[in-house]
Amino acid sequence: MGDFGRTPKRNGNDGRDHHPKAASVVLAGGGIQPGLGYGATDERGDNVVKDPVTLPNLLATCATLLGIDPDEKRITPIGRPISVTDSGKPIAALIASASDHHVQAGGRLLLDRGPGEEAFNVVLGLLTHKGRGPAYDYLHLHYRSAGTLLALGANPVDFLRQMKNVASDPFSGGRNFAGHSVIPEWNVVPITSPIEVQYSIAPGTALAQKRSGGKGITIVQGGDAGTAEGDFATCLVWSSRRGQELPVLMIVTNNHFGISTPFEGQHGETYIADRGKAFGMRTEVIDGNDPENVYAALSRAMDYVRTEKKPFLLEAMVSRLYGHSSASGANYNTGEADCLTRFEAKLQARGLITAEACEQLRAKYTQELLEASKRVREELPPEPETIWNHIFADTDHVGDAARAAAKSEGDR
Repeated sequence: MGDFGRTPKRNGNDGRDHHPKAASVVLAGGGIQPGLGYGATDERGDNVVKDPVTLPNLLATCATLLGIDPDEKRITPIGRPISVTDSGKPIAALIASASDHHVQAGGRLLLDRGPGEEAFNVVLGLLTHKGRGPAYDYLHLHYRSAGTLLALGANPVDFLRQMKNVASDPFSGGRNFAGHSVIPEWNVVPITSPIEVQYSIAPGTALAQKRSGGKGITIVQGGDAGTAEGDFATCLVWSSRRGQELPVLMIVTNNHFGISTPFEGQHGETYIADRGKAFGMRTEVIDGNDPENVYAALSRAMDYVRTEKKPFLLEAMVSRLYGHSSASGANYNTGEADCLTRFEAKLQARGLITAEACEQLRAKYTQELLEASKRVREELPPEPETIWNHIFADTDHVGDAARAAAKSEGDR
C-alpha cells in the first residue's frame, strides 16, 4: 500500500505519475478474507467503477480485525481528541468467515456457520415444528448446523461462548468444542463429537413418536462421508421395516468431501439417496444451494413423513466453501457456488433488496458479533469441580431402581 496509485499510461519521461483516483492494496492474514478480489476499475485502470473503498473504511476494517473499535476516541498528550478512523466503517466482505471448525486465532473468535450449507440449513430450521416432546419434531443434527439453529431462534453469541469454552456456554458449560449444541426445549438432541452416531439414535425418538401419535417427526442430518459408517445403515434398516416403518426424515448434505478425501472414488453409487431405494424408501436428490428449491422439497418430504408415518431419504447437493482443517486448507474456494451470493443476486434482480442494503446488513451484524466476541473473551471458564456435571443422569431410568419403581407402581 502506498500513498498514491499510478497512472495507467506513461508520461513523457517513460514514467508514471501519481494517480489519486485509483490504487490497489494487497491484504493478507489477520482475519482478512483470502482469495478475494474486491472492487474494480474500468478497463483502462483509470477510475473505480465497482465497490469503491475509502481510506477510513479500509482502516476501520483493519482496526476491527485487531480488536480496536474504529469509532473509539483517543486523547493526545496535549488533550486533543483523535478518532481511530475518520468515521470509517469495516467492510464486511473483506472479513473472513470461519471454516467448518473451531477457530480461535490471535484472541479473535470467528463464527462457525457451515459455509456452503446455509441455503439448506436455514430453510430446515424455518420448517421444523419446534417444541418439546414427541408431538413436535426431533432434530438429530451434525456440527455444521448453525444455520438451522439460528433459524429456530438460537442466540449466535452462545456459539461464541462454546468456541471460547466459557462456563456460560448453555450447550455444554464450556466442556465441548464448537458446533455441538443441545436445546432440550426445542427437541434438539445433543450434537455428538463422534460423527454420524445420530443416525443410530434417531430411530429411538421416531419410535416414541409413532407410539404416541401426533404429527411430530424425527429429522436426522449428516454429511456424505459419514454415510460410510454403520450408523447410517442402522437408520435405513430400523426406520424401514415392513409394517413397522418409522416417521424419519433422513437428510444427507453432500458437499463431496470427507475432511480431505473427495467423494469420487469412495462411493459406488451415483447418489447416496439411491441406497434408500433398496429399503423401499421414497428418495429425492435436490440442489441444496437454492433456498426456494429447498423449501419446496423439504415441504414435500416433511408432509410425506408426517402423513404416511414412513421414512424419506433426502440428499441435498451443497458447496464446501472452505477446507475442513489443516488437512485440506482453509482458503475460500472460488470454484464452488456460494449460496448466499447467489440468493442475494436473485433478491436484487427481483427488486426486493438493494446491494447497498445487503452491505449495511452485513456490516451491522458483523459489528454486533465482533462486539459480542469482546464480551465473551472476558467471561470465565468452568470451575474444575463442575467436570462431573451432566455426565450421569440424576434419575435411574433403566437400572434396578427404575424396575423396582415400576413394579411398585404396578402393585398399587
